[in-house]
Amino acid sequence: MVSNSNIIQIGGETAMDVCMSVASKVKLRRLELDLTQSGLAARAGVNIETFRKFERTGEISLQNLVKLSFALDLSADFSILFAQKQYQSLDDLLASESTDRKRGKRE
Repeated sequence: MVSNSNIIQIGGETAMDVCMSVASKVKLRRLELDLTQSGLAARAGVNIETFRKFERTGEISLQNLVKLSFALDLSADFSILFAQKQYQSLDDLLASESTDRKRGKRE
């Protein structure tokens, strides 16, 4: 992670790049389902102006994004968003366990 002029980058992408990519994918899915902006916004219970702004700028609240995912039948994608590490064996699990503290470190 590199911080440059208050922009955080991960693997060359900024947070805004990721947001715009998500907005673009939502738009493509909406069009695949032959839904208008107002139709999807109504189906999801999201204000139409909020939805239009999202498609244009990538900005939306997490709650409204989740609502859109339900309306587009994509809510399962959220279950993998911050998934816990999967272990291949009991040995892997035991090797990862430690007595280290379980909270973040101060910087």
